[in-house]
Amino acid sequence: MILPPVILVNEQDEPVGTMEKLEAHQKGLLHRAFSVFVVNSAGEMLLQQRALDKYHSGGLWTNTCCSHPLPGEETLAASHRRLVEEMGFDCPLEEIFSFTYRARFDNGLTEYEFDHVLVGTYNGAVTPDQAEVQAHRFLPLDSIRALLKEEPGTFTHWFHLAFPKIADYLEQARK
Repeated sequence: MILPPVILVNEQDEPVGTMEKLEAHQKGLLHRAFSVFVVNSAGEMLLQQRALDKYHSGGLWTNTCCSHPLPGEETLAASHRRLVEEMGFDCPLEEIFSFTYRARFDNGLTEYEFDHVLVGTYNGAVTPDQAEVQAHRFLPLDSIRALLKEEPGTFTHWFHLAFPKIADYLEQARK
């Protein structure tokens, strides 16, 4: 399976090259990524359950969408593109923070990502790509916190890392 290239970066998110996505994950090289978190006007977060046949973390619950910008593509533009491709809608997005994480998976792949975290609000229809998304649902932040404690193995590694900061941001914004 040949996947599109990712942008390899240094620890300051400066591009240092490109590499086919699967190869970058096999070698565990740092690359640029983004995670989009969408909430509705009631403050509920839109989660997706990754399709079972994804190359890693299949069947796990996570944020609204995530991916990698293509070489030459701005992260914000890539976030809008993938939101439409994965979830079937678009909305205004704002980058809130970024972080670097590394996670090794049972299949030998390693996510080593400089992850840009974006947030948006949307209240319309959600029509996900079935090849990408097995299921989706809006949940209140407190329900997500409870699920992360009760069923931590049902969520992606990066969701555990990003959710607390996003939840704090969203709760402060609602005050």
